Amino acid sequence: MAPLATIDAAHLKEVVVGYRDALRAHQDKLNRLNVYPVPDGDTGTNMALTLESVVTEVDGADDLGTMCKAISHGSLMGARGNSGVILSQVLRGISDTIKDADTVDAACVADALRRASEAAYTAVMRPVEGTILTVVRESATAAGAAASNGDDLGRVLEAADTAAQESLARTPELLPALKEAGVVDAGGAGYVLLLDVLLHVVDGRPVPEPEHAATPAPVKAASPPAGHVEPEGATVSDLRYEVMYMLEGADDNAIPVFKNVWAGIGDSIVVVGGDGVWNCHIHTDDIGAAIEAALDVGRPRNIRITDLMEQVEEERWVREAPAEEPAPASEPVPTAVVAVATGDGIRRIFHSLGVQQIVAGGQSMNPSTAQILDAVQAAPADEVVVLPNNKNIIPVAEQVNDLTPKDVRVLPTKSITEGFAALMEYDPQADVETNADFMAEAAARIHSGEVTRAVRDANSAAGPVHEGDFIGMTKDGIVSVSPDLPEATSDLLAHLVDDDHEIVTLIEGEGATAADTRRITEWLAEERDHVTVEVHHGGQPLYPYLVSVE
Repeated sequence: MAPLATIDAAHLKEVVVGYRDALRAHQDKLNRLNVYPVPDGDTGTNMALTLESVVTEVDGADDLGTMCKAISHGSLMGARGNSGVILSQVLRGISDTIKDADTVDAACVADALRRASEAAYTAVMRPVEGTILTVVRESATAAGAAASNGDDLGRVLEAADTAAQESLARTPELLPALKEAGVVDAGGAGYVLLLDVLLHVVDGRPVPEPEHAATPAPVKAASPPAGHVEPEGATVSDLRYEVMYMLEGADDNAIPVFKNVWAGIGDSIVVVGGDGVWNCHIHTDDIGAAIEAALDVGRPRNIRITDLMEQVEEERWVREAPAEEPAPASEPVPTAVVAVATGDGIRRIFHSLGVQQIVAGGQSMNPSTAQILDAVQAAPADEVVVLPNNKNIIPVAEQVNDLTPKDVRVLPTKSITEGFAALMEYDPQADVETNADFMAEAAARIHSGEVTRAVRDANSAAGPVHEGDFIGMTKDGIVSVSPDLPEATSDLLAHLVDDDHEIVTLIEGEGATAADTRRITEWLAEERDHVTVEVHHGGQPLYPYLVSVE
């Protein structure tokens, strides 16, 4: 093909779709570059999901102005994680530059990359070098120099691509943790693919195929320099929670004050947007303050809260899990149920108890409002009960009722076992209000607990916790600690089960063995011989045992 001298709307759409496809092809490779012990998410997955939103938005756009507006809006609304938010600013910087251009030639593209870099740096409150920010900036500088020399579009993009690859190779020299792990910055690698796709559209050269890369060994978190903010895949702070939401109705002039408030309660702060709509991301220990700051300037929605400490061991499952569990065919009913769950056994149990739609999710994999809304819309009823089964998912689920003509009730179930108990009172032929009342009462009657493995040393009411210990938890906190899984679980049950209880349910997850379960049931037979024990395979990640007592 003859190289292009300019880019039009059709070419731009080809770039967007091609970039989405390239990110999907390289997704696993980019995810494997996420080497820190407390990950913020999967870089490749988040960048690819951001582009999926853009591709959806540009469908039907046929002129340059409309196409650029779609790219800008789609990237803002669909951004996932730090890498997705920063990438959205790169795309918005590019599209905002070329939307009013008479001709998208070499000089225009060079200027677009420069503005993309500026937008990306502006998005991060305290930028750090050795990340996607550095790679974008150095590629833009090279593009500008080539355009000043009178080079054509292909040569300008080639200069940007070469500089980006060289910059990416240098990222380990700027971030010691990358050097220790022997990898480059994941976000920067994802950005290089954008330039590769641009070159493919302009002069036909092939987009590089992903190469197999061994998973690097996790590295120890180093103390960050003063003022450091970690990009996607480089979280080294000890702040526990990631909070993200869309901020609407805000005066753009109030955003600097909002950022300053956030600066006092956390780090990894990224706030991007404009014209009253802002995508906000922070790591913090104070979830309430992070959300209350938004109420002073606008309306937060699509709130997503992730427990970063518990995300470490679930990272593999997040990559492998389906976005949504297919529901068996069901006839229309007056009231349907949507549940959030993970684990093959747990999903089967939910379906057997009458749940029509299941959204894949749980601790650290918090589904979006859109995912829950899709499940509600697909449910075969005009009235729907939603079981979030996790405290972090409740506020997201509660937004759904305003987005659908269906009558939706969200029960504040905080665990899988509470969801199971609620379903014992579910009557598909009753109305949603009746179901919600009876199901909530049933969920409140049980006492639940869970056993997981500590990812760091800590103190607790049950004694000191060491990394690798098994800990039993109830709503009151940690009640048992032991290096032995059956012992930690038995101690948890000793705390929960008294003479008034009749049934103990054990749900086995990843890490539980038949021998472990036998030791626990033998303990119950000896120490709590008045209860009936039910054991189910759940398959849930992170928690070897979920327990309920009634």
